Amino acid sequence: MKPKICITTLEFPPDVGGVGESVHRISQMLVQLGYDVHVAVFRAIFRNEREKALAGEYQRADCLTTERDGITVHRLHPAIRSNTGKEQDYLSDLYDQLCILQRRHSYDLFHAFFINEMGFLTTLLAKESGVPVINSVRGADLHKHIFSPPQHGQITWTLENSSWTTFVSRDLMQRGRSLVPQIEQRSSTFWNSIAPISFDQLPVPALVDCLEGTVIGSVGSFRDKKGVEYLLDACKTLHDIDFTLLFVGDFVGKEEEYWQQELRDSGIVDRILITGKISRAEAIAYLPHMDIFTIPSIHDGCPNALLEAMLAARAIVGTSVDAIGEILEDGVNGLVVSPFCSQELADAIRLLSSQPHLRQQLGIAARNKVLTQLAPAVEQKNWQQIYQQVLGQTAQLQRQIS
Repeated sequence: MKPKICITTLEFPPDVGGVGESVHRISQMLVQLGYDVHVAVFRAIFRNEREKALAGEYQRADCLTTERDGITVHRLHPAIRSNTGKEQDYLSDLYDQLCILQRRHSYDLFHAFFINEMGFLTTLLAKESGVPVINSVRGADLHKHIFSPPQHGQITWTLENSSWTTFVSRDLMQRGRSLVPQIEQRSSTFWNSIAPISFDQLPVPALVDCLEGTVIGSVGSFRDKKGVEYLLDACKTLHDIDFTLLFVGDFVGKEEEYWQQELRDSGIVDRILITGKISRAEAIAYLPHMDIFTIPSIHDGCPNALLEAMLAARAIVGTSVDAIGEILEDGVNGLVVSPFCSQELADAIRLLSSQPHLRQQLGIAARNKVLTQLAPAVEQKNWQQIYQQVLGQTAQLQRQIS
């Protein structure tokens, strides 16, 4: 009988987001390896629930189950019973729904993506059920949420009680092991992967006729961690270059007023284009039209946007943080600069803008690396080894007990 696993995640396609894309990719890999894969999707940010409660729209807790690409997907929603509902009420409901899924399906292993609320609920249920659990740290969970006093205890407890913990960068693994040293013997790091993309089959981007001069681009959901301020300051100094600064994506809603102010004060607002929120296919279609791809993050896990730019053979300028600084080799397949440093960013952009041959050389090297070292088969092998090890250790322990 196929081993049955339950992956918990805050997003899954058609939801837009890097974590959802990764979970979908990994789930398909596990199906190919012979696992019966279930995915439980729920969010620990209860903005919609609070809005409905204030509007007097109450509801029972519910679970919508569908099939996608051979994967059983359960979308969990907490009950809305009061206009003064608290976070613990919603999280308790979600935990109960996870318990129902476990009683119904008897999972052999749990796997949580994002280690704070998601990982805590999943690990608590796994421990109570006597089932192994893998936790996957993606970035913001240890770079940002660890500084939340209410979440700190949950995060460290989850690390301590995980059967295995994976990280997408050595920086993240170092932080995890610093917080909980005993996980050193049951943790590992490896990068995300990405499948090849046929860029010539994508639609023509809507704003392509508005691009002028050297196109300096960036892709993502722009927020505090993306280092956009340093990119704006760098471009402000490029007086000798005719350029367009292209942001493919949008700025997160809770920081919108801040970013509007930053853009107004940048001094280059007439050279900036922002696509707004668009589909992944539309976003990728802009990549071949960029001369220089910038990813000036101050921390960022292993961003899919970087891998997509590498597939598009773009000349990349990235910071020496997380997987960005591990994947990019300065002067080999990109230019690597220090985080928080507008001057280094400006110098790198100026160099690439004046040397099209160097842009081409770095872009080809980036594409070659992503097609070999970050191919899906490499990541699939890593997951196969971890799953076999965790399930094997559990089986051995059960034999010893019996």
